[in-house]
Amino acid sequence: MNGVRTTSGQTIEPFGGKFRKLPKRSLKRIGVVDVGSNSIRLVVFDGAARSPAYFYNEKVMAGLGQDMARTGRLNPEGIKRGFSALARFAALARSMDIAPLTCVATAAVREAEDGPAFQRRVEKETGLKLHVIDGEEEARLSAQGVLLGWPDAKGLVCDIGGNSMELAEVADGKVGRRVTSQLGPFRLQQVAPDQLRAHITTILRGLAEKLGTDHDRIYLVGGSWRAIARLDMERVGYPMTVLHEYRMTPDAVADTVAWIGKHDLGTLRAKVGISASRIELVPLASQVLSQMIEVFGPKELAVSSYGIREGLLYEHMSTTLRKRDPLIEAARFTEKQMARLPGFGKKLYQFLLPLFPNLTPQRDRLMRAACLLHDTAWRAHPDYRAEACFDNVTRANMAALSHPERIFLGLALLHRYKNNRAESQMAPLFALLDDDEIRAAEILGKAMRFGAMFAIDDPSDAASLRLTPAGTLELRLTSTGRHLMGEVAQSRFLSLCKSIGVVGIVK
Repeated sequence: MNGVRTTSGQTIEPFGGKFRKLPKRSLKRIGVVDVGSNSIRLVVFDGAARSPAYFYNEKVMAGLGQDMARTGRLNPEGIKRGFSALARFAALARSMDIAPLTCVATAAVREAEDGPAFQRRVEKETGLKLHVIDGEEEARLSAQGVLLGWPDAKGLVCDIGGNSMELAEVADGKVGRRVTSQLGPFRLQQVAPDQLRAHITTILRGLAEKLGTDHDRIYLVGGSWRAIARLDMERVGYPMTVLHEYRMTPDAVADTVAWIGKHDLGTLRAKVGISASRIELVPLASQVLSQMIEVFGPKELAVSSYGIREGLLYEHMSTTLRKRDPLIEAARFTEKQMARLPGFGKKLYQFLLPLFPNLTPQRDRLMRAACLLHDTAWRAHPDYRAEACFDNVTRANMAALSHPERIFLGLALLHRYKNNRAESQMAPLFALLDDDEIRAAEILGKAMRFGAMFAIDDPSDAASLRLTPAGTLELRLTSTGRHLMGEVAQSRFLSLCKSIGVVGIVK
């Protein structure tokens, strides 16, 4: 591919052809550099695993695109900071033996008059080859990042940067129509305040004509959207601070935008830890988000921490790998690395399955993940294992896991180590589940608590479980199992039966 030459004389090399030919890797570490209008970030993924493991992650708020809409050139201070960051990233990559880095540059470098000179100097002085991508390719990669985190994603992906905003359709594991716009906050700073609303609305209506307004969900990608979501959490007193998969209704966004307008940005920044360079863009981004809701009319907005960098990782994945469940893959990886007996989780799942005859597919995958993770906190002090495994799961970098599902999984693992959750420091998070979900998580946890200690190799060799219509739970022991059914095992079996509300019978 020879690329596309812009009016500034700069060559754009869309990833669509070039990078679809990348080798499909599963084990080798993959380094990605994203040169945006506001930030420059290096991410090193620990292999093209279905659920990304971040081996290294560093961001510099360089501000390359600041004032570019007015001057037509990259910000001089941003260039200086950008070169410093890229030189460091190149050195880090060499020390980690990761070569070559996949480096992309977006709106600022592709649109600035001196963008081509910056691109050439970067390659000459750092050895990094910047691939400057067009807006539609940026939209495609961001949408792929969302698909990495949400395999079943359906709706619009909206990625906002400093100088541009991209939209892309996603459905059935594929990226559809894509558009780009100049709705980045840096550009909007150049619009007169009394013309800003009309300016934003006109552009958004043009985008809606191309993509339609029949999308129930918008997936929000980008630092400005995450900052608004974090402020929404602060406003409502949300008990978690994990932004990925955080959901907001249009009414909640409207309330948060109004709330932001009534508060001092410096005070808000201090409360939630948003950088100064990011918080100053929030008011403009809030206007865009508010008007986007008016124009497109979504029912829900979901925050994605995955975007263009994860979209590049997705390029390295085989079709087979892409089809795997990110949650189960992450749990398998964690079990392999941290459990005492890797492989036992699958056996535990099979042993306990008769207890749950009417599992939905959604609950089944949570049970599978819980069994794989049930022994991964064993190195923690016994007094803290229950809280540690809950905390690990609810804060873990896991994809395809909603916030209530995180709490369900964490609570099940807490009960794997502890019968009682009274006075738990995690209690405020339990409010994300209803009473039936809390009870189901407790039953799963106590089932794992019994099965995990009943037998060391395979509990199915020692016994089988049968939940009868008469309201009894039968534990049918083999000759091996009779020797294993000691006092502690008996106590845990009876505790499981009590949580289910059945009579336990040992045969």
